Amino acid sequence: MTSGDLSADPRRRLTFPRLLNARDLGGCPTLDGALTRRRSLVRADDLAQLDAAGLEALTDFGIETVIDLRWRAEAERHPSPIPAALPHVHYRQVSLLTPTEDEWRERSAAAAKELWNCVVLEQVQLELRGVLAAIAAAAPGPLLFHCIAGKDRTGLVAALLLALAGVVPEAIAHDYALSSANLRDGYLERYAHRDPGEILAALHCPEEGAHNMLKFLARAGGVRAYLAGIGLSGGEIAALHARLRE
Repeated sequence: MTSGDLSADPRRRLTFPRLLNARDLGGCPTLDGALTRRRSLVRADDLAQLDAAGLEALTDFGIETVIDLRWRAEAERHPSPIPAALPHVHYRQVSLLTPTEDEWRERSAAAAKELWNCVVLEQVQLELRGVLAAIAAAAPGPLLFHCIAGKDRTGLVAALLLALAGVVPEAIAHDYALSSANLRDGYLERYAHRDPGEILAALHCPEEGAHNMLKFLARAGGVRAYLAGIGLSGGEIAALHARLRE
């Protein structure tokens, strides 16, 4: 399967003004020859960037729930516009990582980029369970989850949900790595005052990161066994699976 095969569906890339890394998790090929369900789960970068046109585009798409994966301090520094501008959208701030950014930096400092996802799966299971439980409990309409760049925290959650839906590993890794290209030009322009080399290094999303995550899950007995092991109920796992499979 080629990269062209994995990105052939133009409906996956979504245009919400001022967002750089928004896409539908629908349209991904599965191991049994199907495609994941469209207009159910959307991954994106920081909604604090949205202007009026972007908020209107979100409304037009039909987003009903937003899960904000940022640290509480991040959300306080750059508040989401959703609660005030779109009160009909159910907004939840559920941090994926440790309570503070400093604590997470200490825990993950020695982790290579290719192993970052595995560190999360191993060390922040309570927080990950909270995020996935929030998605499982949400109304059935379109749900968007995001962090800041929409590549690491968002990328891990997306990869887990795609794995649960039975998406082919190459497609999971391809989706994970897409963030680097999606963000490159926009970030170089947005942060023109910073060193371009540092920006590009920070945006690196290697496909190996997704493949290593899938190997970690296989050693845990598979994605369903891992999710049950961190405390998700059978009903919650079924609800997550139904998000992307009819």
